[in-house]
Amino acid sequence: MQDGFYGRDEYQEGDYYFTPEGYRVFTEQYLLRRGYCCKNGCRHCPYGFNKKTGRVEGKKKNDGSSNDNI
Repeated sequence: MQDGFYGRDEYQEGDYYFTPEGYRVFTEQYLLRRGYCCKNGCRHCPYGFNKKTGRVEGKKKNDGSSNDNI
């Protein structure tokens, strides 16, 4: 069975979990490794996408990186 981004079987431990409702939720670990923002409003989006405005507004500040000083 193929899964993962681009149809490849590339999930690692800690890449996702299932909610009580059965939805797969990708973690920040996976989203960073994927390398881009999909703009779907992921729960753990490390790119700072704001679903209300539809814009990427910078990385989350809690990961130690911020583009505030650029």
